[in-house]
Amino acid sequence: MKKALLPFVALVALALLSWGVTGHRTCGRIAENHLSPAARAAVHDLLGDASLADASTWADEVRSVPEYKNNGPWHYIDLPLGLSFSDFSAQVKGMTEPNAYWAVMKCENELASPNTPHDQKVVALKYLIHIVEDLHQPMHVSRAEDKGGNTIQVQYDGQGTNLHALWDSKLIDHGGLSDAQLAAQWDNVSPDRIKEWQSAGILQWMWESYQAATRLYGEIDAMRNRTLPDDYYDKHMPIVKERIQMAGIRLAGLLNDIYSGHFTPPAVPNVTMAAPASPAAGDASVVTVCDRIYGGKTFTSGMSLLNFGAAYPNQKLTIVIKAEDHAKFHDAPDIYYDGKKVCITGKQQMYNGKPEIVVTDPSQIKEQ
Repeated sequence: MKKALLPFVALVALALLSWGVTGHRTCGRIAENHLSPAARAAVHDLLGDASLADASTWADEVRSVPEYKNNGPWHYIDLPLGLSFSDFSAQVKGMTEPNAYWAVMKCENELASPNTPHDQKVVALKYLIHIVEDLHQPMHVSRAEDKGGNTIQVQYDGQGTNLHALWDSKLIDHGGLSDAQLAAQWDNVSPDRIKEWQSAGILQWMWESYQAATRLYGEIDAMRNRTLPDDYYDKHMPIVKERIQMAGIRLAGLLNDIYSGHFTPPAVPNVTMAAPASPAAGDASVVTVCDRIYGGKTFTSGMSLLNFGAAYPNQKLTIVIKAEDHAKFHDAPDIYYDGKKVCITGKQQMYNGKPEIVVTDPSQIKEQ
């Protein structure tokens, strides 16, 4: 079950899924329940039938796609420990390289501007959903020297892991509940608390994560052999729960503001952007990706296109079966695979700005 939920199983080692799939989708489910009618309509216009939960993991899934490969810093922000709130705020605002704070401002502006092309707004919304959620994971507002806890090895549940992965997914996975079950249990915040959380600005969200990360670092440093005690889960899951609740509630609040009709976009800090990756002709990375097929189309020429991960036009990528390979597959692959969970192995490449994988043999598609 967990394997089927992983959209990309061949990620670069340190490009770990922030909050993990379950955590991100739980945030998205909670946010969906608190959208205003205007925000809900605007989100539907951009995402179609895909939900906030569906879109919440997209920014992690495209990390290996050349077009988005340089956007890794959008997912986090690195700061030294021991800062006061005023020093923390000054350092965040003064950063000149891309980071999560800047990325949120950028996406807000793109969504609010009437001059932003529709496709660009779709990307901005998907990034905004993900990054707001990331900023509520404590290890995404932490130290540069250990890559947000990625290089701090710990023992948990009798297995080795690292501090970042522990807070991304290990604690959540320990409970064994799905994102739907977690959202049903955790979406119970009082109206007063919702108002309080949504009234806080992004710097406050980040400061909360920074303070939590500071405590987590201190706990690990005090542990012998960095072996987590048996009660670590019970003591820390309330923090995970609250941060996910806050992320969902605040994401909804931010989208409600953007689509309220009287939103004033924030000033975007000046940063130096890295040049987009431009692979040589024919260069593509071989990956294995797992998710559901949402229909597609078989043309009279014999070529078939399958929508992977979401329905068209919000598919995570397109699976292409060319006409010359059609005889190797079922007569109508778009119908045969519709609704099935599959793992695809092949070269991921870009076509007209969209990721795709061309499959030439049925062995590249494994049903789950």
